[in-house]
Amino acid sequence: MAGSLMHLLLHAHVTPGFTPAPTSMPMPMIAELRQRIARSCQAGRTMTAIPRLSLVRADSPSEPMQCVYEPLVCVIVQGAKRILMGEDVLDAGPGSMLLAAVDLPVAGAVSQASADAPYLGLCLTLPPAEVAALQLEMPAHRWPDEAPGPGRLGLSVAPTPDELLDPLLRLMRLLDQPQDIAVLAPMIEREILYRLLCSPQGHALRQLAGGDSRQGQIRRAIDWIRTSFAEPLRIEEAAGIARMSPSSFHRHFKSVTAMSPLQYQKQIRLQEARRLLLASSADAASVAYAVGYESPSQFSREYRRMFGAPPGRDLARLRGAPRATEQAAMLA
Repeated sequence: MAGSLMHLLLHAHVTPGFTPAPTSMPMPMIAELRQRIARSCQAGRTMTAIPRLSLVRADSPSEPMQCVYEPLVCVIVQGAKRILMGEDVLDAGPGSMLLAAVDLPVAGAVSQASADAPYLGLCLTLPPAEVAALQLEMPAHRWPDEAPGPGRLGLSVAPTPDELLDPLLRLMRLLDQPQDIAVLAPMIEREILYRLLCSPQGHALRQLAGGDSRQGQIRRAIDWIRTSFAEPLRIEEAAGIARMSPSSFHRHFKSVTAMSPLQYQKQIRLQEARRLLLASSADAASVAYAVGYESPSQFSREYRRMFGAPPGRDLARLRGAPRATEQAAMLA
C-alpha cells in the first residue's frame, strides 16, 4: 500500500465546501443510469462500443491509485470517490459531476462502495479541438454566471446539471442499439459538449479552450510540459510559451493545477516511469534515465516518496493486486 499517499487521502484537511455533492439528479433518470451501468459494467473499467465512453464499477473501497486525467467529464451515480490533486483534496459523491479541463496527474480512491451498493460511474473524454470549435460557433451566447464547484480550473466537482442528464442517458441507451452508434453517438456527444459549455461549470472549458485567455496560455504550457517531460524544465522557457513573466506563469499555473510546474513535471515523470516498469522488463535505472532523471538514486527516493515503496516492491504489489481495483480507483 502506498502509505504516504493513503495518509494524505485519508487525513488531509479538506477545504470547506469540498464535500460530496448531494444527490440532486431526477430519480427516474439516475435510477435508469444506475441500472444501465450496473448491467453493462463488470468490476473495474469497461470500455464501451462508443469510443470515448467508459463505465466504472467497484464493489469495495479501493487503495489510492495515480493516473493522468485527460479532459473528461465523469458522473457518479452511486458511491463516492476522493481525489488528490496537488495540494487539494476533492470528494465526489452520488450526483457529482467531475470535470477535468486539461491533462492532470491525480491520485484517486473509491471511498464508498459495497457489494450491495457498488460504486458506479460513467466517463466521457472531451476532445479539446471539438470543444474549441463548438465554442467558436457560439460567439453571441450569453454565458451563465460563473459558479464553479470545489477545485481549480483544471479539475472541479459540482452537482450534475439536469440538462446534462438527458443526453447522457440517451448515449447510454445507444449501447442497446449498436447499429445506431456510428450516426447518433457523435450528435449526442456534441449536445453534451454544448450543455457543458453552457453550464455554470463550463467556465473552465471555455477559458482553457480560449487561446488568448490567461488560462488558454497555461493550457499551451501544460501541453508542452506533458509532451517533453523527459527534458529539463526551464521555467523561463515554459513561461515564454505561455507568454507570461515567470512569476505570473507560476501563479496562474498553480491556479489551474494546484501544483507548481516542477511538481507537475515530477508527477508526470514518475507516473510514466511506473507505466514503463509495468509494461516492460526494463530495470529501474534504465527507466529513470528514460524519463529524464540523471541519478537512479534520486529517482528511487522520489518514486518511494510518491508511491510509498521503492520500484521493486511497488511493482510486486501492483502485479499481485486485482486489476479491477486499480481501474476503479483511476477513473470516474
